[in-house]
Amino acid sequence: MKKKLFNILKYLSFLGLGVFLVWWSLHQIPPEKWKDFQSAFSTANYWLMVPVFFILLGSHILRAVRWKMLILPMGYTPSLANTFFAVMIGYLANLAVPRLGEVLKCTILAKYEHVPAEKLVGTIVAERAFDLVCLVLVFLLAFALQFQVIGDFGTNLLKKLFISKSGSFNTSKLVIAVSIIIAAILIIRLSFKKYPNLPLIITAKKIVKGVWQGIISIKDLKQKWAFIFSSLGIWAMYLAGTWIGFSATAGTAGLSLETAVSALAFASIGMIITPGGIGAYAFFLAKILQQHEIPFAIGFANGTLQWFAQFLIIILVGFISLGLLPYFNKKTIKYEEAGSNSN
Repeated sequence: MKKKLFNILKYLSFLGLGVFLVWWSLHQIPPEKWKDFQSAFSTANYWLMVPVFFILLGSHILRAVRWKMLILPMGYTPSLANTFFAVMIGYLANLAVPRLGEVLKCTILAKYEHVPAEKLVGTIVAERAFDLVCLVLVFLLAFALQFQVIGDFGTNLLKKLFISKSGSFNTSKLVIAVSIIIAAILIIRLSFKKYPNLPLIITAKKIVKGVWQGIISIKDLKQKWAFIFSSLGIWAMYLAGTWIGFSATAGTAGLSLETAVSALAFASIGMIITPGGIGAYAFFLAKILQQHEIPFAIGFANGTLQWFAQFLIIILVGFISLGLLPYFNKKTIKYEEAGSNSN
């Protein structure tokens, strides 16, 4: 009961953060810029969302292919259709309750492909570990391609934190911030040594260990390079979708591929911190586009359109997958029922 209550409160807090970011982002738009925001929507080329839709759908298919590669070494050969259905239904479930989709994905393959759910957990960890590596690579690429732009973004952020209204450097704030970071590191290290059996410490160690094991698990794959290229392909499709999506609104059309790399890096953080990226995705994308002299109103409008395209894919394809899953497996279920009756 306590666990369910905790999960509900956790979901509501993340959803609340997303709703707050939507509200706060809209209030970041000056009254005189509201016409730009409305114009971006009214004049948007919605047809460009069609190729974005199919590019991102392709990334989900590639994700299913990659997941299947991780399952094959265990001696199971799930169909690509069931693997894809599980992936999309998992995304759909995550919109309702974060991380529920990971459990549901394993449950679906366990039911229809007879792959033990507990064995699938390791593949999910491996997937997430590699996605983390890919996200880090995207950030490194963004810094390499647009160091000055992102550097200015970081500098401006630091100025807001440590420069007073009078324009002077606030040393006390910097000392407090550094002290908090050092204290946090020391507390974590001491806690790990002094309280190794504490449930929170055990969980943290398991997470770190799981991520590391997920990364090194690729050495046991027969299709190592296929796995690596599929991982890069997923993120390449994310990048292509973001770049093409820029052309949907007049104010962002013509932005470079390098800008899309930076936007993807920071917008991906938004997808992580709120359910389905609500509010946060568009906010972070708009903030990065501001560094390219794109007004926040137009950037937020474009980010909202791009987020909606991703949301629409999950809703439409997720529900279609939910309907097709039992239909696709009808023959298999009937065959198994006939076999059990004969016995």
